[in-house]
Amino acid sequence: MCCASFSVGIDCNSVEKKIYVDLNYTVPCVRLLNATHQIGCQSSLSGDVGVLHVLESEENLDWVLNTGHSPPYMVILEAELFTRSIMMKLKNGSRRVAGVAVIEPNTNLPGGFSPHTKCPNENTGVYTEKYDPALARCNATLWNPLGNGLSYEEFDFPIFSLKDDNDTQVIRQCYLDHNRGANGSIPEYPLCAMQLFSHMSAVTDTPTCIRRNKIQHDFSISPEMVCDPLGGQNIWTSTRPINNTEKGHKMFQSFVIAAARLDSRSFFFDLAPGAQSSASGLIALLAAAQALKNITEAAQPNKTILYAFFEGETFDYIGSSRMVYDMRNGQFVVDLDNVHSVVEVGQVTENSQIWLHSDPVSRRNSSVDEEVKKLIVNFQAAAVNTNVSVQEPQESQPLPPASFQRFLRERPLPGIVIQDHASTFTNRYYESMFDNPENLNMSYPPDLTPEQKLNFVTETAKIVRAFRKHDLLMFLLYGFLVRSKNSWFEQIICSYLNLDEFICTCLVFTRGLSHLNTATFLVEYILANLTGKVVNVTQEDCKNQRENKDDKESKHMFSYAWVQGALAANSTERDSFCVRSSVRWSTAKSPAFDLEDLTSTDYSTWTESRWKKITGRIFLVASHDLEMLTLGVGIAILLVSLFLTYMISSKADILFCAGREPTSATY
Repeated sequence: MCCASFSVGIDCNSVEKKIYVDLNYTVPCVRLLNATHQIGCQSSLSGDVGVLHVLESEENLDWVLNTGHSPPYMVILEAELFTRSIMMKLKNGSRRVAGVAVIEPNTNLPGGFSPHTKCPNENTGVYTEKYDPALARCNATLWNPLGNGLSYEEFDFPIFSLKDDNDTQVIRQCYLDHNRGANGSIPEYPLCAMQLFSHMSAVTDTPTCIRRNKIQHDFSISPEMVCDPLGGQNIWTSTRPINNTEKGHKMFQSFVIAAARLDSRSFFFDLAPGAQSSASGLIALLAAAQALKNITEAAQPNKTILYAFFEGETFDYIGSSRMVYDMRNGQFVVDLDNVHSVVEVGQVTENSQIWLHSDPVSRRNSSVDEEVKKLIVNFQAAAVNTNVSVQEPQESQPLPPASFQRFLRERPLPGIVIQDHASTFTNRYYESMFDNPENLNMSYPPDLTPEQKLNFVTETAKIVRAFRKHDLLMFLLYGFLVRSKNSWFEQIICSYLNLDEFICTCLVFTRGLSHLNTATFLVEYILANLTGKVVNVTQEDCKNQRENKDDKESKHMFSYAWVQGALAANSTERDSFCVRSSVRWSTAKSPAFDLEDLTSTDYSTWTESRWKKITGRIFLVASHDLEMLTLGVGIAILLVSLFLTYMISSKADILFCAGREPTSATY
């Protein structure tokens, strides 16, 4: 229904807009599946509707689960009440629960919160019963003691996160005006209600959804897939250019893999800042790559450094397991025999103490142990005359969750994992929406503009500025964790990469392979600008991956990117240029899907359900009795109308027939 706008300037809203208030910022919990089961949340096909109830304490749950007079309820939770205890009670009473909306706070919770497991990726790391029973399943060290496993539960109702802004104020006011009875009395209709839409297409497990995908693909003219394997792209580069078309072993070449992870996750889809769990290691390795650029160009070391940034590590090491699989099968530019050692950068913060973790099992091999000792000595020597202390944990302690574990599953290798903790995580918000800039003590004066914040030195940046004489770390911290749409990032990307999607950015929340992760491409461009060089070629040649029209070989050794550049003085035009680097990407897709082993215990089998609509809205709902009365009156009017129509139609010749004039009439 629509209303006309008359010349007098009256502008009418649609009936729908008069009834519903749409919620602008809604982030859902979505459904994920693996070889054996499904986790996450979903709504019914038409969305779930419930009367709003703002939960004030855990004791107040009885109103929702037992005594409330208007079920089902849409429960509004403040962040401090978003606990496993409350959520499991709501799950068990789901017949009276239509859904949950969690209000994202403006400041972090005290104490800590991690919806991940206590032993991340325990089933796909190196520490199995076969490798060493004493170290399997975190028997020696419980890495994430605050983990409550909430992200791995299944809920049959929608759960959304709402930003604490105007939307939540409207919700609270609607609840106070309509749903909270005076002096403890039962509230009267109309009541404030909420409807959440987040229907998921996939069900049961990964083998089921992939089988349904295949049926759709084979027998449907316009197939609708129901799920996608989780994954994306690994980003890598090396200090020596490598011919990307020549796969497999490289004679007389030895490589040190310097690795970090690209992805993060939380209970809510795409609300995964990953400040300490992912971004800290990623930023540290990017800064190291830039710092080592001039050194390695001036005098190439005996071993080539291969920087690798893995995607999908949260979900059973998707990226690293794929790279190892490709190395083993001659599908990568080097193979496992070329790998001398692995240095991985994990969670690192402004703490002045870092720990070098190694694998006690592989170090039983004397040659591996000797190389590990050399790595440790080199790092300790590099830290001399700085305010950073470099130490080793106990020799018997296993590796923390790390991509390096996937290399060790293939063969013993020297390697270390750099972390800010000796045993259990210091990160109190591991893989949660609270692992944000505040968790890294990043704060900015409130009166600064976005551009001033980009150049502001936070406490987190100060420790690295002791080593670095420029502002790279500030730019990376601000760009990855606060606002990607900033002048520095805009200079080093191509024009088609849309930073508007990442105004308040986060790392990659690993998506299904049908989705392109813009954040991954952002890392690719940053790495190219930090490790590559500007070359004087035309835009056409640059985009065609060549130095000139006759060049047929450079594209095999290098990649070329035409970037926007800085804005010219007093102009809206940019000084664009071409960057040549050895940065490449490779597929980060679990080998289980290529092998069609969808019940694999060796590789990740995680998939993401597809969906069509993610929205939320509030409105006033009448009592059930009034709805039934309205329906009854409507049906009665319909029946009376039908009866009258029938009677009038049957007597139409009497009621509407005009008298005939005599045939002999003349005029």
